Amino acid sequence: MTGNGTSNAPINIVFIGAGSVEFTRQLLRDIFSFPELGGVRIALHDIDAERLSVAEALAHRTADRHGAKPQIVASTDRRTALEGAQVVVNMVAVGGHSATVTDFEVPARFGLRQTIGDTLGIGGIFRALRTFPLLEGLAADMAAVCPAAWLLNYTNPMAMNLSYLAGIAPGLKAAGLCHSVYWTVRDLCEIVGVPHEEVDVVSAGVNHQAWILGWEHRGRDLYPALDEAIAADPELRRRVRVDMYRRLGYYPTETSEHSSEYVPWYLRHDAEIERLRIPVDDYVGISAGNLAEYGAVRDALAAGREPEPREEEDAAEYAPQVIHSMATGTLRTIQVTTANTGLITNLPAGAGVEVPATLDRLGVHPHHVGALPPQLAALNRSFLNVVELTVAAAIEGDPRHIRHAAMADPATAAALTVDEIWALCDAMVAAHGDALPPALRSSLQP
Repeated sequence: MTGNGTSNAPINIVFIGAGSVEFTRQLLRDIFSFPELGGVRIALHDIDAERLSVAEALAHRTADRHGAKPQIVASTDRRTALEGAQVVVNMVAVGGHSATVTDFEVPARFGLRQTIGDTLGIGGIFRALRTFPLLEGLAADMAAVCPAAWLLNYTNPMAMNLSYLAGIAPGLKAAGLCHSVYWTVRDLCEIVGVPHEEVDVVSAGVNHQAWILGWEHRGRDLYPALDEAIAADPELRRRVRVDMYRRLGYYPTETSEHSSEYVPWYLRHDAEIERLRIPVDDYVGISAGNLAEYGAVRDALAAGREPEPREEEDAAEYAPQVIHSMATGTLRTIQVTTANTGLITNLPAGAGVEVPATLDRLGVHPHHVGALPPQLAALNRSFLNVVELTVAAAIEGDPRHIRHAAMADPATAAALTVDEIWALCDAMVAAHGDALPPALRSSLQP
């Protein structure tokens, strides 16, 4: 297959950040679940040679386990890996576990609580700022050696990354992918006792703060059934997103841990943390677990043993579905993050928004949604204020906009004074140092 889907040659897929070996294995497992994709070409890239070697060995094991016969190559040189690509999957976490620890430990010294820290807030802002240089280089390499390829981005912060790409490389075909809507619907269907594969869903907003706008089973609105379930179960009411749903009228599409960070109402209050069982610093443990999991896979492969498989889940990741649709013309609908070109009419133009999209042989086609309910758009605009200022800091090379983004962040502004916010930003700039764009590395006084 070529970039326009007119050939029978195998589709050429590149994984950027393939050293995230468990996610690489999950994506490959989902790809190889489609018989038509058993002969794809997979190019693996990572700057860490050891991780890349582990990923390559695991890719061969995964292919063998599924009876697939792909061509698998690996390179530490990104441009070499990208040659001839038709689909590029980005899953890089710049700075890895140590940068994640910094994103939590430095704000904690100022009394700022975070749960996940990868999307908004101080953690999200600085994760974006150290990811933008990678995205700039990746976009330039793709323009040089595979300009027709689709970039499928998994790296967070999703809205910031897609907004930044839209600003620096408007001709790049890019879509942000996240499985939060899928798993939210699975969870909701389990609560009300209907098969998730039989429901119709409409969701839109921004990644990690989108909303279930419509949810039906054979034409029946399922929200009344959810209301009954919540009324009958006090423990359900001890979820942040259930609390938000009861007040806003629409269910948020990301976990309570995530959802608590994007609003000013919960994390600053000890009583709310207790009432809603909010796991402060949750992602530090998750990140450490990912590091340990990588070590276990590496050691198993080095010893000639089969790595312990993860619990099998549905083939739910979106990138394999995009690839399958491009290879076969199969029509399906997923959620994507993309630049807002009038798709959601009461959110800012150009912002990274999450909407349904149709997949086919030509790629990804986002849907027009129209206006969100005003209370939902208001929260999304607050979210996108932080996104816009963080992107502006990088594109304009203006370090003041880092502080402006932090001041605009709902949870940060609820917890700290403006002097504390500026001092925290200085401390984060010092801690991340050379990982940030050069123009943004200075300390500032207001």
